[in-house]
Amino acid sequence: MRWKLVAVAVAALAPVVAMLGYNEFAMRSQRNDEVRAQAAQAARQASSEVDRIVEGLHSLLISVRSMPAVQNLNADVCSASLRAVASSVPNIRMIFVVDLQGRPVCGSVEPPAGVAFADRDYFKAAVAGEDFVVGTYTKSRMSDAAVLPVAMPVVVDGATKAVVVSGVKLDWLQNRIAERGVSPGNAVTMADSGGTILARVPFPERFVGTVFPDDFLKLVHAEEPGVLEVTSQDGTERILGYRPIAPGGSPLYVSAGFSKAEAFAPINRATTINVVAIAGGVLVAFLAAFFVGNRFLLAPIASVAGVMDRWRAGELSARSRMKPTDEVHAVGATLDSLLDELDCRRIQNERAEEERTLLVRELAHRVKNGFALVQAIARQSFGKANPEAYHSFAERLASLASTYDLLLSKDATASTVREVVQTALRAHAGDDHERLRLDGPEVALPADLALPLSLVVHELATNATKYGSLGDEGGGVSIKWTYDDTRLHLVWTETGGPPVSPPTRKGFGSVLIERAFPARAGALCKPDYRPQGLVFEVAFSVEQDSGVEVSPLKGRTRDFR
Repeated sequence: MRWKLVAVAVAALAPVVAMLGYNEFAMRSQRNDEVRAQAAQAARQASSEVDRIVEGLHSLLISVRSMPAVQNLNADVCSASLRAVASSVPNIRMIFVVDLQGRPVCGSVEPPAGVAFADRDYFKAAVAGEDFVVGTYTKSRMSDAAVLPVAMPVVVDGATKAVVVSGVKLDWLQNRIAERGVSPGNAVTMADSGGTILARVPFPERFVGTVFPDDFLKLVHAEEPGVLEVTSQDGTERILGYRPIAPGGSPLYVSAGFSKAEAFAPINRATTINVVAIAGGVLVAFLAAFFVGNRFLLAPIASVAGVMDRWRAGELSARSRMKPTDEVHAVGATLDSLLDELDCRRIQNERAEEERTLLVRELAHRVKNGFALVQAIARQSFGKANPEAYHSFAERLASLASTYDLLLSKDATASTVREVVQTALRAHAGDDHERLRLDGPEVALPADLALPLSLVVHELATNATKYGSLGDEGGGVSIKWTYDDTRLHLVWTETGGPPVSPPTRKGFGSVLIERAFPARAGALCKPDYRPQGLVFEVAFSVEQDSGVEVSPLKGRTRDFR
């Protein structure tokens, strides 16, 4: 029962847990969509910032190549002009004008001797005719610092005469990203067309100048911007919004990543609180099921069961003493009322039983008086005229009276075959087990069958005493019976007596045996007068309304003397 109460508590909590689980799923799905949108937005903003920087450099180089000193390749005037421009633009390292062989013509600083740029990819692209070239991560030959080079050809009368070269300071670019502010756990990354990282927050010292792994390198030239969940190179799980390099678009790759741990921290805290609350609710429910359920359900039920067990064990005064304050206690109160009613009925039955016993005893007394009266009448009527007939009648009457005593001692309901046989034989052989041998199961006989069987056994015993084995000191009788379904089969066997011969006439005993049993019993008798002793078989139905057909015993009833 206690576990059933726990199951009820769990069933009550199940909808709450299901609702919380659904809310958890919905909140996480909504938060995931929000973070993905924020990552895409952050990537767009960072890309726009890069586009403004690149557009500024583009405008700067256009202005520089339009200067007459640059157009005419006047080294002294050109260098002075470039120094003035470089000093007013903080995000560039320096500006140079390089001839078509890659040698500096003029610049904002004095170039080292023998330096050349002919092998640089961005220089080759500019000479090849590209109007504005953004290079890749490069170590400057002028300052040995990391820069992002840009180049633009100087075209005069439709022909390229030189190339203007400059470079964005990567430390300035890094500071520009850091100034924007990046929340803990988040990341912003810029990379060139080769996948080399130009700036990154956080851990720039670990990643700037390194190339993306192959899994991330494919994003640099992806067909379109996107958002995906990745594990970054620093081991943090992030939702990453990225903007790839596109023809005619941004010349740099930009990505913004949001830490999943930080993004879902409020939801995780709420989940932890909900889990703790659910666990507490489950614990309280279990405690309620064990303690409250025990107090208000199990204890009253156990009390009712205990009262029933004690009452069944004989403690008739056992009561639960419950008041019908609720359904369970109403059961206890109803049980008390039932037991009180049963107690009253028991007392009434005991009184009725006493009255019935008194009536039975009175009936037994009157039956015995009736037998005594019949015996007295018989003695006066033919006792002196025919003493032998009177003696036989008196013995039969005494046997019948003994059987009535047996039945009345059993409350006039039923007696066993053994008791009937023993009572009928007591006057002839007593309890001499050497001469009388009884063997058979305990079969109860109703009163209307016990009396006929008693008379039959009495007749057999009388016959055995007068003419058979009981009249001889060494003789004996074996009575065996079996019970098959509803049919009783009894065999009377005499041994050790004088030789037996069939009778020459039919006496009263034979008639009594034939007519003793009621017709419904279907009694069949078979006497067998063997020289060594009489063998008598009788079979009859024991059940009151027996419809069972039993094969009749072979032979017919023989006469008894």
